[in-house]
Amino acid sequence: MISDKAIISKQASLDSSVQIGAHSFIDKEVKIGKNVKIHSSVVITGNTTISDGCEIYPFACIGSSPQHLKYKGEGTKVFIGKDSIIREFVTINRGTEKGAGVTTVGSKCLLMTSSHVGHDCVIGNSVVFANNVAIAGHVEVGDNVIIGGNSAVQQFTRIGKLAIVGGMTGVEKDIIPYGFVFGNRSHLHGINIIGLKRFGYETKEINALKKIIHIIFSHKILKQGISEAKKFIKFKTVEDVIFFLEKNKKRPICRP
Repeated sequence: MISDKAIISKQASLDSSVQIGAHSFIDKEVKIGKNVKIHSSVVITGNTTISDGCEIYPFACIGSSPQHLKYKGEGTKVFIGKDSIIREFVTINRGTEKGAGVTTVGSKCLLMTSSHVGHDCVIGNSVVFANNVAIAGHVEVGDNVIIGGNSAVQQFTRIGKLAIVGGMTGVEKDIIPYGFVFGNRSHLHGINIIGLKRFGYETKEINALKKIIHIIFSHKILKQGISEAKKFIKFKTVEDVIFFLEKNKKRPICRP
């Protein structure tokens, strides 16, 4: 059902199963997949794709221009994966030409009230942003990450998969996969043990990962810690952490 009070461009591409509430605005380049529910007073603009099964709550604004002084109206994009839930007052800005050109939110994500995704971000699958989380431009967030309420992530930061960030944390450094981080300025406080158990990782692997993290960060020079840790690679989780640490980066690594 589409409300007769919704404003929808004739050039927009909408599946016949889409529901749109009153006073929502759908721009001409928007593409909306099957079984998407858009509540009242939602704005979707720019070259934005909303995949099947998503639900978008009132006053969300998706696909608006990036908050970037060098942006001059280039035809950049937003892509939202399947079955994601976008709650009230969420904002998602499209990419920039000098960045990736597209802002991506994966499938089965939950973006809670008033969270913000900046330009050129790459957000993985099954990610949860609690209320008022602010993600600056060019941030990469891995699958199954949880970020607590009122946290902020600095531009160009990477957050590895299955990491968890406590509420009211200022993230200004890269966070390793499976890491547990919190603090006024983020510090590593161990690994996401609860998350690992929920995803079926065995105690043997969790303990090995804890040992490797200790080895890596017991060295003042990170390369030395990584080199020693490579002698003990037996599990995929350990490989993930070492690969993340060795990858090219623009931010320092969040340490204990």
